Amino acid sequence: MLTKTETKIAKYIQGDIPLVQRPFKRIGEEVGIGEEKVTEAINDLIKRGTIRKFGAVIRHQKAGFTQNAMVVWAVPDERCEAVGKTFASFKEITHCYERTPPFEEKYNIFTMIHFKENDQEKLLQKLSSVTGIKDFKVLISEEEFKKSSMEYF
Repeated sequence: MLTKTETKIAKYIQGDIPLVQRPFKRIGEEVGIGEEKVTEAINDLIKRGTIRKFGAVIRHQKAGFTQNAMVVWAVPDERCEAVGKTFASFKEITHCYERTPPFEEKYNIFTMIHFKENDQEKLLQKLSSVTGIKDFKVLISEEEFKKSSMEYF
């Protein structure tokens, strides 16, 4: 069961987070609590399993990217965490996660990569070189569907 304050916070974070330098401070001002209390409440909701995922929906065309693709990588199990952190450090990668069981029995790291015009091959070679992972597949998005957040309140 959510408290009144948690419900108010949930209403703000289920949609677009304010595009300001300190969005949780802004939410706190709207709710009537401090920024630290907002982040504590969100973290508590995550710990309790009320919030299962907290992430961004990227509208890549508006950010200057012209193409996106899911790239799947065959990473040795003992290197998954390190390789995943390396991939996640690239600004072009908006999603990076381990999949179990692996796709086609070997591709266990999935990355959503956004490319600017004509930079796909160069970026993929850089990612491969930096991580040492040579076995990967590029799954190009052919159509973009409407992106929207779930609304519960």
